[in-house]
Amino acid sequence: MAIRVNLDVVLARRKMSVNDVAGAIGITPVNVSVLKNGRAKAIRFSTLDEICRVLQCQPGDVLEYIDDEVD
Repeated sequence: MAIRVNLDVVLARRKMSVNDVAGAIGITPVNVSVLKNGRAKAIRFSTLDEICRVLQCQPGDVLEYIDDEVD
C-alpha cells in the first residue's frame, strides 16, 4: 500500500490512547486501532476531520504517501 498511517506516532506525541481518541471522536476503539495499525482500507473525511481536530494536527501528520515502486 502506498499510504502509510502515522496515527500511532501522533498519538504518542500527544500522550493519548486509542480509547481517548475514540471517545473524543465518537467511534469505537476497535476502529481507531484498525486505522492506527494500517489495516484500514478507507477513512471518511469526517473521521479524518475529527481526528485532526482532537489531535490538533494536519491530515499530512496522520497520512503519508510512500512510493512503493522505487527500486
